[in-house]
Amino acid sequence: MSGRAIIDRITELVEPVLAEKGFELVLLEYRREERDMVLRLFVDKEGGITLDDCAEVSREVSVLLEVEDPIASAYRLEVSSPGIDRPLTRPADYDRFRTRLAKIKMSVKCDPDQRGHQRKTFVGKLLGLRDGMVLVEQTDKKGGIVELPLCDIERANLEIEF
Repeated sequence: MSGRAIIDRITELVEPVLAEKGFELVLLEYRREERDMVLRLFVDKEGGITLDDCAEVSREVSVLLEVEDPIASAYRLEVSSPGIDRPLTRPADYDRFRTRLAKIKMSVKCDPDQRGHQRKTFVGKLLGLRDGMVLVEQTDKKGGIVELPLCDIERANLEIEF
């Protein structure tokens, strides 16, 4: 099974179990780190995640994966909070974190504000999602609102606000 197929299968197995306990699966990674394969789950819940929550999720997921056995080879399971720079992984995240500062990296260069130069990275306050476009009020000197196609976003994270 490919890495993407493993991620999809584990997501399918884990999300309902986490949701039942009040947790949200923010991101799931399965990748090689040095000599080991690592399965890393980033989870969250209303009010934030604690170390005890991570331990609980780890126990639940370990038992589930032992029974279902979706990964044929050895791996290390890690459960973590998404952190203060939480990744935005679902369309609903762009509305949920409206008014928060975010950094968005596009998969292709673009010039949505017609400044005359194409770029991949945009930083600003999230204004939500409308018709497949993420609206961002830029925080640089020139400012302005840009509309970025959700389908072209490679990675997006919340930024620390000072």
